[in-house]
Amino acid sequence: MESLDEIKARIEDAVPGAKIDIVPNPGPANQPSLLIDNEHAPAIAQFLRDDPALRFDFCSNVTGVDWLDRTVKKTVKVKKLIDGEEKEVTETTEEHFPGYLEAVYHLYSMTHKQGPVIIRMRTADRVAGARLPSLTSIWRSAELQEREIFDLYGIRFEGHPDLRRILMWDEFVDHPMRKDYREPDDYEYEPTPHDDVLEKAKQHYAPRPQLDGAEQITAKL
Repeated sequence: MESLDEIKARIEDAVPGAKIDIVPNPGPANQPSLLIDNEHAPAIAQFLRDDPALRFDFCSNVTGVDWLDRTVKKTVKVKKLIDGEEKEVTETTEEHFPGYLEAVYHLYSMTHKQGPVIIRMRTADRVAGARLPSLTSIWRSAELQEREIFDLYGIRFEGHPDLRRILMWDEFVDHPMRKDYREPDDYEYEPTPHDDVLEKAKQHYAPRPQLDGAEQITAKL
């Protein structure tokens, strides 16, 4: 199989204007991936599938990833005038990175018996901009998996033929795989808290006043 750098170069030649970055993987798997821009994603996907030398005709897996807002602190050395003398001092700076969501596709070639090549797309943000183009028209196997990502992460796949919840019920609110998701104390089909649900709900109840012996007897009556 061609290297990821070679595949990246061939995509850029075949799809004018495409923006592609190689994302390293520091983990044990050491599987770098291609971050592709959303505007050219369908054309890039079609090239990967149809190019005779590549023929990535099978999408085995699609998954979502949630990246929260984060602040990165950096220590830098700068020169400043101190008491009329230029000195090198250490300063700490902070850089804020807004959160986003990702869809990650694992591609194989059944024709050439090679793979995987991993491509990923990123949303503009985690709220209104949580939209990505659907690649179901390129790989039909992505249809149900994109629905699952929509259901659990909230990414809206534009152009998907049947984008609706697949695991959670229609009335369910929020997306339970997001890192900032908070499970409710109870659900609409369990109106009375009980067992572990009751213990969790107690954290949000106002403490009940302590009753003396006579009041306890009266309360029971």
